[in-house]
Amino acid sequence: MVSLGTFAKKGVYFVGIGGVSMSALAQLLHALGIPVRGCDVRENHFTRKLRALGIPVVIGTDAPREVTIVYTEAADAHAALLRRAEEEGKTVLSRAAFLGLIARTFPHVLSVAGCHGKTSSTAMLAHIFLQAGLPFTCHLGGEDVCFGNVCRTGGEYLITEACEFRRSFLSLESDTAVILNTDLDHTDCYRGRAELLEAYRAFAAKARRVVVNADDAEAQKIPHTLSFGLYAGDVRAEKLCAEEERYTFTVTEHGVPVVRISLGVTGKMQVSNALAAYCAARLAGLTPAAIRTGLESAKGVRRRFERAGTMGGIPVVLDYAHHPAELAATLSAAQKICRGTVRVVFQPHTYTRTRDLMEDFVRVLKRAEDPVIYRTYAAREPFCFEGSAPALVSRIPEAIYCQTPADLKRRVMQLSRKDDLILALGAGDIDAIVRGLLDQTSTGTPFCSQA
Repeated sequence: MVSLGTFAKKGVYFVGIGGVSMSALAQLLHALGIPVRGCDVRENHFTRKLRALGIPVVIGTDAPREVTIVYTEAADAHAALLRRAEEEGKTVLSRAAFLGLIARTFPHVLSVAGCHGKTSSTAMLAHIFLQAGLPFTCHLGGEDVCFGNVCRTGGEYLITEACEFRRSFLSLESDTAVILNTDLDHTDCYRGRAELLEAYRAFAAKARRVVVNADDAEAQKIPHTLSFGLYAGDVRAEKLCAEEERYTFTVTEHGVPVVRISLGVTGKMQVSNALAAYCAARLAGLTPAAIRTGLESAKGVRRRFERAGTMGGIPVVLDYAHHPAELAATLSAAQKICRGTVRVVFQPHTYTRTRDLMEDFVRVLKRAEDPVIYRTYAAREPFCFEGSAPALVSRIPEAIYCQTPADLKRRVMQLSRKDDLILALGAGDIDAIVRGLLDQTSTGTPFCSQA
């Protein structure tokens, strides 16, 4: 087993330390007493949080003295720094490789993969272990509203997201690997679904036990230990009932009812996420009653149907949805609880995703009344008109294009009426932009389920 003592003397330097996953890893090492520093191109709430914990962060370029350098896969702005480190003979590791290295220091690893739901399912699993009093460490690619992006009670179990982007999840060897779904999302690194499915099979092959979503036609073909689903699988949710899109359901194992669970998060998609966490916890030896306690204690993840406040007195919900399937599920949940009209604000995330999934984006957004499309969040990509926000708007006659925060607020306020709901969707900076437009007196009080 790998020892963390390797890093204890000379520390670790994180390039892109302000990322959600990178900052979680930095916090984990810091909690273990390992010296940590890092840099990023811009300030954000993660860099501020790290400084508050006593972790030095440089905004801009830096000259690391550490011999181990960990970089985010989106660290193009620091390419020269990384080249220099390699020339100096330092150990340079990607975030995925470093996570895999950290994972090998734990006796047991539970990893959660899939295009949608990774953060929610992983956070649910953490709450199950937390309520059960088990010694675990959780690493999230998002922020649980209770514990943020990292939670540690001990070193027996590692609970982590496993991202398919650039095949990052192949760095993990798991006791239990969960596959939530197999939708194609990262079209910039997979040439098609066949290539993506090959990666998922390779991820599963590195695990002792595998949990798959039986409602996903391709996932259920992967050799597995246990399956779950709303319509098929070893473990199912039956007798569903919803109050304001918060679901209560009976879990059955091989057709036998075992426990009834009431979730505190919004949307039917969360039932599937809960079933996935349930299966992984059962394989870890937990009882149905213990799992129920943990699932019912989970209050959700930031930017997953999160009530952020109001804009002009109209409630605002923020959601990370950036794939057509995610948009469809979140819009459906919002429409079921909104007495008026759901006013959709969507920011496309990356040109390649928008270009390659254009028809699906158009189909979903046409379900919204006068959707407002904000300028594309390019992330790591150069401009491509075919995958741009204007290109998307040109295919939806009712859509409205906005390029500045002021224009966004003006157009949304023109459209919105009493009893409406503003639903801001996207994985880019639309979250910060919309938060900056909220009424000063508004608060992020619960909207149906979030806390």
